[in-house]
Amino acid sequence: MSSFETYLISPPLTNAAAFRPRLLAALAALKPVSLLFDVPAADDRDQINLIKALAPLVQEANVAVLVNTAPHVAVRGGADGVHVASPLLIGPAREVLKTERIVGVGGLASRHDAMDAGENGADYVMFGEPRADGSLMTLSALLDRASWWAEVFETPCVAYAASAEVVEALALTRAEFVALAPWCFDDPEAAAAAVATARESLQAKSKQPA
Repeated sequence: MSSFETYLISPPLTNAAAFRPRLLAALAALKPVSLLFDVPAADDRDQINLIKALAPLVQEANVAVLVNTAPHVAVRGGADGVHVASPLLIGPAREVLKTERIVGVGGLASRHDAMDAGENGADYVMFGEPRADGSLMTLSALLDRASWWAEVFETPCVAYAASAEVVEALALTRAEFVALAPWCFDDPEAAAAAVATARESLQAKSKQPA
């Protein structure tokens, strides 16, 4: 693999109108293939309305919209899929979304969890996103986990970049996707520069003799 795709993760969303300019700027600068809306727990109707207000802006750019909500909320909001926090949630999500929508999974505390996710039909696995208490996997552990998965398994891997400084290292794991955390919406141009540098490094490494 000589490149990777970008996967954006929004900050927690409460005001669709206020977020719209930041969303459009990030889409233009980063040209992702997927975007995960972090939709805080709320009444179903509020979640659906928020998704409906923002999803078309993303989908018009040919970017898949994922949400971290209940599967039925994703369907009614018009999202392209869900991101669930445990392999145990893949089956229930798939029952609602069938094969027409994406089911991705994070919250993978071990290699065994990741393999379970792949066996249970996840469309991708994500490594390195913040745990429930806000803590992060160490960078060395994340690099090891993403490299292992990308080398061994066919299910796509998403490596979570907690800052611009780690994008290049994550790209070199050969993960199919690098997830840019909410920081990318604060400075899309800087995020785009980090992605460009990472792609150049990956391409250069790919051209080196084996």
